[in-house]
Amino acid sequence: MSQEVKTVHTALPQALPRDLQGARLHFVGIKGTGMAALVEILAARGAVITGSDVSERFYTDEILEKRGIQARPFSKDNIRDDTQCVIYSSAYSPEKNPDLAEAVRRGIPTLLYSEALGAVSAQSYACGICGVHGKTTTTGLTGTILKELDLPAQVLAGSIIASFGDSVSGDSASGDSTAGGSCTMTAASYRQSADSIFVAETCEYQRHFMAFHPKKIILTAVESDHQDYYPTYEDIRNAFVDYCCLLPEGGDLIYCADDRGACETASLVAQKRPDITLIPYGTEAAGNAPDAYRLSFGRVEGGRQYFTVGELGEFSLCVPGRHNVKNAAAALALCCRLLARYGRKPEDYTEALRRGLLNFKGGRRRSEIIARTQTPSGQELIIIDDYGHHPTAIETTLAGYREFYRGHRIIVDFMSHTYTRTAALLDEFAASFTSADAVIINRIYGSAREDASASPVTGEILAARTAEQHPAVCYRGDFEEAADEAFRQISEPSGADYPDGYLFVTMGAGDNWKVGKLLLDRLTGPAKGKRVE
Repeated sequence: MSQEVKTVHTALPQALPRDLQGARLHFVGIKGTGMAALVEILAARGAVITGSDVSERFYTDEILEKRGIQARPFSKDNIRDDTQCVIYSSAYSPEKNPDLAEAVRRGIPTLLYSEALGAVSAQSYACGICGVHGKTTTTGLTGTILKELDLPAQVLAGSIIASFGDSVSGDSASGDSTAGGSCTMTAASYRQSADSIFVAETCEYQRHFMAFHPKKIILTAVESDHQDYYPTYEDIRNAFVDYCCLLPEGGDLIYCADDRGACETASLVAQKRPDITLIPYGTEAAGNAPDAYRLSFGRVEGGRQYFTVGELGEFSLCVPGRHNVKNAAAALALCCRLLARYGRKPEDYTEALRRGLLNFKGGRRRSEIIARTQTPSGQELIIIDDYGHHPTAIETTLAGYREFYRGHRIIVDFMSHTYTRTAALLDEFAASFTSADAVIINRIYGSAREDASASPVTGEILAARTAEQHPAVCYRGDFEEAADEAFRQISEPSGADYPDGYLFVTMGAGDNWKVGKLLLDRLTGPAKGKRVE
């Protein structure tokens, strides 16, 4: 399934106007986090934007409304005579969506989200952050650091990032935070040019990242995933190789030296493109290399984990997990390379770098603390929601919680995402919960692209396989049943080994975050069961 390596983009997509000042754009599926973030990016560059979506209210509605944008129902009437381009989510198609069908009928250019993102990247000094794991967090960390540096930058992440501000974008130069899934310069302070920095999370699924125009790339991890599109590990690895080969001569590939797949990908890239600069980070990064960011883990205390990166010195993070420390090292490496590009010495900015990392508080559905409350017996209960849906992400995230919340008994409610992934990685899933004290398995969250009835695996099968390797596993397919089971477990004393109480984690790319909400409602009542912001 690998495609021929492309080293340069020969043409800039013409559907997105080069001059965005006053350009009239329409977004189909505007409430998606990435779409709303792109809205802010383009609005900051002067575009006039409308959009349509389903009627259900999402957290992005408030973000859009703050910018004077009201999501409209899908309709051909949304496409006006002055509409210059329609940008749409991959969830929609001209065959079924009236907005897109009308745009096609009128001959108005249409762009997939990934294509529009690529067009924006072509107009900037673009940096792509990719990998099977950690790209959203690494992008959020990069944006939070850039807010502390005097560099002209826009950053787009695939989730709400708390440290970006109160919606989906913030200002990396003026210090005026205006949002949170992208970190964006305000229209007043941002002046677009080919020299302006644009950092974006770029997605490997269906090779969407091949539309991007990177000058620097962070590669966090490469392993088998998205088996419906990449049947083998080699398929997905080759996609990452092809993406990294889009770098120009002298472009930076910043890769995790602790990840086997990332190292293998970097080696293959070096064979194809010896002109690309390889920059390793992590505990295995070569310490004597001038472009290595060698990582050393330190202590965990006082709600922080401390670590050292090369000669930059000691830093700390307020979010759990050694995997997040590695993500922080990647963000530091990229920011230092950007400082150097602008003629700045990174060592002159160490305090700003430390401040940026310390300001990072995570993202929506990334180790997100939903609530701190009490169990029926009066012990502390922390409810966390996390997007981890791959065995490696589950294992590393739970290990981070075990280290960060040592005095808490950990209960995880897991909903596996897609039947193809679950079937392909069944044994890996079953072995990934060792850091949890108890595991509740829900039904599988299938994809619209799958035939669930033909699948060889179910949530019950996953629970049974997990129970072969873990002493406390149960299957509760229904969310109400799962919340009842969680309530039953936290109603018991946490035990002498866990004097601080309980940590309840909903984990997965599905909608089992509702289990945490149901549990919280049961403890505090619906009026008080609110998400902690």
